[in-house]
Amino acid sequence: MPGSAAPDQGSNLALPDETALALRRVHRAMSDLRRGTPVLLRGRDELLIAAAAETVGARGLAELAAASLGAPLALLAPVRAAAVLLRPVLHMAAAEEDGAVALRLPASLVAPEALRSLADPTAGQLLAGEPLETAPAPPHAAAALALAKLGRLLPAMIAAPARPGATARLALLEVPAADVLAYPVGAARSLTRVAEAKVPLEGAPDARLVAFRAADGGIEHLAILVGAPERVAGEGGAPLVRVHSECFTGDLLGSLRCDCGPQLRGAIARMAADPAGGVLLYLAQEGRGIGLVNKLRAYSLQDGGLDTLDANRALGYGADERNFLVAATMLRALGVERVRLLTNNPDKLAGLAACGIEVLRREAHQFDPNGVNDHYLATKAQRFGHLL
Repeated sequence: MPGSAAPDQGSNLALPDETALALRRVHRAMSDLRRGTPVLLRGRDELLIAAAAETVGARGLAELAAASLGAPLALLAPVRAAAVLLRPVLHMAAAEEDGAVALRLPASLVAPEALRSLADPTAGQLLAGEPLETAPAPPHAAAALALAKLGRLLPAMIAAPARPGATARLALLEVPAADVLAYPVGAARSLTRVAEAKVPLEGAPDARLVAFRAADGGIEHLAILVGAPERVAGEGGAPLVRVHSECFTGDLLGSLRCDCGPQLRGAIARMAADPAGGVLLYLAQEGRGIGLVNKLRAYSLQDGGLDTLDANRALGYGADERNFLVAATMLRALGVERVRLLTNNPDKLAGLAACGIEVLRREAHQFDPNGVNDHYLATKAQRFGHLL
């Protein structure tokens, strides 16, 4: 009718729930850090402005200075901080790997190139003669480092308490620190099936791929189904299952530095030969969860004499950053909750069991050294506890 209000075309659309909104905020914050833009981490009464030392440029540093209440601090993972301060690290528990150390920065180090050297042990040396000392870590320092890790950036930040009103004045994204810390669990639990297709594979012609995506629209994880594992599971059986973290260098390029390619192809072949079939979960958790770029940095450190565990720690990452709730959520969506797990890694057994998946038994999955990966395999056995 003339003069009547236009109908609200979106009035019948379901709004995202709070979990989806929280995931969306964190995903946007990751993207801002990756492009060098600071973000604001909010608590009950505190506001922290933080930028990634690896990516921040002159503009980001200017925004941080305009929003800060005091001089910026560097926030580093404890192992990286110990290296920067030239202090020995003998042992470190997993809980300590998740902490944050704050360092006071002289003005000469509040510059893009210097910050990258502070963050990255492969980027070069810090400026000589610049003494660094620790400071009390500000509220939400651990959340700031966790956000960098989620964005597959080095866990090194430049941060300071923020002025009230900084969000609106500088148009920076504000995200609750609690949302960042809850993100890994929330994203894993929100995974849903979004696509499926038959994809005959060499050695496994009866194969299907199922894609899963989290509510924030982030990177997809894949399940490779060989045979009829869903039917077997529905009848009370336990199909073979492998939890396989993607490995661009090993899976695609045939790198000799690891055993990932043989493990991938060997698992698919075993599932094709097994009457119960199998599920290979191909998870977007490259380099035990540190991402491809950081894995290449770790390789550079290994070429300098570190093993794979110490190289990850030198970058500020924990020994293993993977989230096995992702695998458990995917298995449940496929109707598979009882498995024979194809692995040499006891952490995978414990991780799936902790998420409610019944592991009927472990199936060994071992391949001989190739002359290049001998030390890598020995490290997995001696320092990660793999059953080799």
